[in-house]
Amino acid sequence: MRTQEELSRIAELACEHDLIVITDEVYEHLIFDGRVHLPIATFPGMWDRTVTISSAGKTFSFTGWKVGWLTGAPRLVAAVRSVKQYLTFASSGPFQYAIAAALRLPDHYFHSLRADLQRKRNLLVEGLYSAGFGPIRPAGTFYITADIGPLAGKGVIDCDDGQLFCRSLPLRCGVAAIPNSSFYDSTAGKQFVRFSFCKRVELLHEAVARLQTLTR
Repeated sequence: MRTQEELSRIAELACEHDLIVITDEVYEHLIFDGRVHLPIATFPGMWDRTVTISSAGKTFSFTGWKVGWLTGAPRLVAAVRSVKQYLTFASSGPFQYAIAAALRLPDHYFHSLRADLQRKRNLLVEGLYSAGFGPIRPAGTFYITADIGPLAGKGVIDCDDGQLFCRSLPLRCGVAAIPNSSFYDSTAGKQFVRFSFCKRVELLHEAVARLQTLTR
């Protein structure tokens, strides 16, 4: 998550060099701990040079629907539309009406969504600590990245390779995770894995209880 100072500097550079900024803001409603989302399009001189992209898959957890949208100055939207028509023939036609209705939901829906996910984030972070992981508390999103190094260091597991760990985890305790190594072009992310907390509270408690069996 970029700070106001970082975004201001990016905006200054974009204006100075006459650049177009394409910004992915799919987590705009999933920011925690009182932080406020700052769209770069609202910074001085940026509206006419920013394309803002978002997605129903994150805000509404409709992953399979594959419906997204963008906003920007008319000339930029027209340019994107001209390209898009040659990339995709059709995309989730019936679902587009549903998403249009969802985008008209009142603010309190998004506020309650944020509060609910923040509580679940806290639950899973503490649970991962108790299970011996090294979780990184996220400022947004609905994923938690966790370091499996502490488990390997204590001899709980036999390696610090996230891919191998994730393959074995369902067999070990019936919980699934995703290796973070695919997001790196080096071995720096080898020992990091990712858990999702956009689940029912009861399911998160069960997952934590199962993960705690790794250290017993």
